[in-house]
This record gives sequence, structure tokens and C-alpha cells, in this order.
Amino acid sequence: MKKRFKPKFNIKKGDNVVVIAGDDKNRTKPCKVLAVYPTESRVLLEGVNMITKHLKPNAQNPQGGIVKEEASIHISNVMLWDAKSKGPSRIKRERTEGKFVRISKKSGEEVK
Repeated sequence: MKKRFKPKFNIKKGDNVVVIAGDDKNRTKPCKVLAVYPTESRVLLEGVNMITKHLKPNAQNPQGGIVKEEASIHISNVMLWDAKSKGPSRIKRERTEGKFVRISKKSGEEVK
């Protein structure tokens, strides 16, 4: 993807989001965003889309073995969690004092 037309997403690292589609769909329990990959349109969530990874023995891990870790999911499968209304909410962006502010459409509150 070209850097000139890099997409702007309303989800940032540290936000609470809800998975709305896929195997880990749960609209009632928010998850924390660990990383956002805007060029691939993917997000990494805490405890969602767990995969097993087989590790060869190396200097840090002389035993090797099987490790469970999170894999990224597409950004269209998550929605921001609105703490006031206790549910997923869409977001609008408004410019105030030269900065963009994310506002929840459900409650009208600013997303911190």
C-alpha cells in the first residue's frame, strides 16, 4: 500500500474493542488492542485468535516446544467499546482546536 494514501482508522493501541465477527465473536466482553497494523488493515487483540506456534530450540529457549500466542484479525471485525452504554459503538471524528477527537455515536462521549 502506498504511504501517500495510508488509511486512517478510529482504533488505536490501548483501546477497548469488541469482536463483532469471526470465531471469537463476543459483543459483550471488551478486549484490549495490543497493536494496530494500518498497512495490512489488521489489529492484534489480547486473548483473541489464539494460534499454536512450534518453536525450534535456540539460545533463548533451549527446550523448544509449542507456544500459544495471539494472531491479528481484520480491523473490520472489531468495533470500539463504549463504556457509558456498555456496548459496541460507531465513531465519528470531529476537529476541535486543530485536533481530531473521536466521539461515540451511541452516547456522544469522547473516546479517551
